[in-house]
Amino acid sequence: MTTDSQALLPEILYRIGDMADENGIGCYLVGGYVRDMIMQRACTDIDIMVTGDPLPFAKAVRDKLNGRNFILFERFRTAQLELSDPIQGSFKVELVGARKESYNNDSRKPVTLIGTLDDDLSRRDFTINALALVLNSKERNQIIDRFNGVADIEARILKTPLDPLQTFSDDPLRMMRAARFSAQLDFRLLPDVVEAMKAMHERIRIVSIERVSQEFFKIMLSPRPSRGLIILYETGLLQEILPEVASMAGIEQVDGLGHKDTLFHTFQVIDNVAAHSGNLWLRVAALLHDIAKPATKRFAKHVGWTFHGHDAIGPKIVAKIFRQMRWPLDPLDYVQKMVRLHHRPIPLSKEEITDSAIRRLMFDAGEDLQDLMHLCRADVTSKNPRKVSRIMSNFNHVEEKISEVGEKDQLAKWRPPISGEDIMATLGLTEGKMVGMIKKRMENAVIDGLIAYDRNTALDYIRVIYHELRGETNGGDKQ
Repeated sequence: MTTDSQALLPEILYRIGDMADENGIGCYLVGGYVRDMIMQRACTDIDIMVTGDPLPFAKAVRDKLNGRNFILFERFRTAQLELSDPIQGSFKVELVGARKESYNNDSRKPVTLIGTLDDDLSRRDFTINALALVLNSKERNQIIDRFNGVADIEARILKTPLDPLQTFSDDPLRMMRAARFSAQLDFRLLPDVVEAMKAMHERIRIVSIERVSQEFFKIMLSPRPSRGLIILYETGLLQEILPEVASMAGIEQVDGLGHKDTLFHTFQVIDNVAAHSGNLWLRVAALLHDIAKPATKRFAKHVGWTFHGHDAIGPKIVAKIFRQMRWPLDPLDYVQKMVRLHHRPIPLSKEEITDSAIRRLMFDAGEDLQDLMHLCRADVTSKNPRKVSRIMSNFNHVEEKISEVGEKDQLAKWRPPISGEDIMATLGLTEGKMVGMIKKRMENAVIDGLIAYDRNTALDYIRVIYHELRGETNGGDKQ
C-alpha cells in the first residue's frame, strides 16, 4: 500500500531516507505520525525507526543536516534532535532502532534486544500505531501494515497487534493510552481489549505516577474527556489511580429517596467545560468540584440527601490528590479556589442580589471570576429543559449585576487598595495577628461599600481601626 505523502512530509525526512540508502539500512516513519497522516490530522510526533544500530546513524544525521539539541540514550538505543525544514519549519525527531523486548512480571523495565521491522511493529500498543512508512528511495511512501491498522483506522476501532493481555502486561501504561486514544480520536475499544484491561488493571501500580499523570492529562485535554474517564472507571483503572474520584460513583436509596450519581454528573460537567475551554486546570477543577461529597453525604428525614460543607472540605482533598499524583503545585491554589467557590454564585442567582454580595464574590474569585462562572454554568446537568433555562437565566442576571458594580475592574485584580506591608509601615507594627485583623476589616469595608476603593481612604480607615482595636475611641494616641 502506498500513500500520497510527498506533499505532507517535510523534505528533510526524505534526505534522512537517502542517507539510510547510503548506509545500507532500512529507514521508516513509524507510529503516530503515520496514523495521523492517514487520518489527515496535524502530525506532531515524528518517530523514525532504522534497522541495525541507530546511534551512529543518528550522529551522522545530526552532523549532515545541522541537527540541534541532540540527546543520546545509549541504553535504549534512541536519539532525539531538532531539525529544520525550509517549508515546514523546525520539528523534533526521535530516531530509534528496530527492537524487541521482554519483561519480568513485577517490573516495567524491559530487556531490550535488537529486532526486525516486524518485531518492532508487533510490540506497538495498538494496530493503528503499528504502521510504518518507507523513507528509503526504492519503496518510498509505501505503507507497511502487518496488522491491518489502516482498516482499523477506517473502522474507528482500537485493538492490539498481539493478545491484549500480553500487550498490557508488557507495558501497563498502554491501558491508559487505550482510554486516551478513545477520547482523543473517538475510537471504540474492542471487547477483548476492555476485558483485558479489567483483568490487568492492578498492574498499573508498577508504572510511575508521573507517567500515569501524563496520560491522564491527555485524557482531560481531549475533545470529550468523559469518553476516556468512563473507560478508566469501568475497567477499574480509575479506582487504582484516583480512588477519591472513583468513590463518587453510585446512587444510594433511603425511604425511596436517592441522589444523582455524582461521578457521572462530574463527567458531564467536565465535558461541558471542555466544550468552551481548553484550560486543563479548569477541567481538573470540574473533575474535583464535588470530590468531598462522599465524605459529607448525609440523609435527613423530611429533607433527603445533603452534602453540607463539601465545598469547604473539598480543597483539602484536592491538595492531597495533587501530592499523591505529583501534579505541579503552581495551579493548586487556582483549583482549590474553584472548588471552594463553585457554589457561591448559585444562591445569588435565586435572590435579590446586593452590591455587597457581588463585590464579595468578585473579590474572592479575583481574576478567575470568569472561569468560576464557566464552571458554575457547566455544573448544570439537569435533563429538565425548563429547569436548565431558569437556572441559566438566573446566572445571566448575576453576570449583569457584576457588570453594574463600579469596582469590577479593580476588585477583579485580587488586590486590596493597601497591603499588609503598608499597614505595618503606617502603624509602626510588626507582622502578627493585629496586622491580619486590620487588613481583614479594611478589605470587608471595601467589599461592603463602607469605604471607597482608594489608597488614601484605606490608610485613614486602618488608623481608625487600629485605635478601636487598642480600645481607643477618642481618635488620639495614649500618652
